This record gives sequence, C-alpha cells and structure tokens, in this order.
Amino acid sequence: MPVSSATEPAPVTHRFWDRTNIFLFSGIAVTRGFDYASTRNFQARGRQEILLPDEVINNSAGFASLEAAATMTSIGISYILHRTGHHTLERWMSIGHIGVTAFGDIRNYSLKTRRRAPSN
Repeated sequence: MPVSSATEPAPVTHRFWDRTNIFLFSGIAVTRGFDYASTRNFQARGRQEILLPDEVINNSAGFASLEAAATMTSIGISYILHRTGHHTLERWMSIGHIGVTAFGDIRNYSLKTRRRAPSN
C-alpha cells in the first residue's frame, strides 16, 4: 500500500539567520569575549596559559583575532550543518561551543593568584 505524502512528516527546516541562531551565535561571541578577558585576568595574576603560545596571548590584536576567528569558524560549521540538513547538530554545535567556552571562562576566573606576597 503506497504511503501518501500527506501522512509523511515534513522535514523541520528554518532560515539560517533565524532568532535561535542569532541568539546562539551571540552567546558564542559573548563567551569568546569573556575568554579573552578571563585569560588576560589570570595572566595579570601570575598564571600561565598552557593551550596557546605566549606569542599569541601576549599580542592583543592577535589574541582578539583568534577569538573572532573561533567565533566565525563555529558559525561556518553551523552553516555547513544547516545546508546539509543537520539542523539538530547545527544547534548543538553552538550550544556545545558556548558550554565549553563558558567552562573555561569560569575556570580561568577561579584560578588562584600565583604572585608572591611582597617581602618587607
């Protein structure tokens, strides 16, 4: 017995720049901005960045460009997932990026200061 097209569920699609993606991409940009600030903060407190070389971290423009590139890469991957019909993965990609970056931000701010107390 053939199945009519009226009983088949329609695929869930949406515009790429819909409200949800704008919200998610904004969340990525905000958490990447906090990553920049939290890394600068823990460096000022005597901590050492272990994931990136000092040449990148100590260059303000370079580090800010890296954070912007991470944001744009995430949006680009979401776009590829959107175009290939993987709409659930498209959303979870952004949610995962926000979660991982926020975790790193919180960790950076919670690290103890490593400066020695001034001696008298």
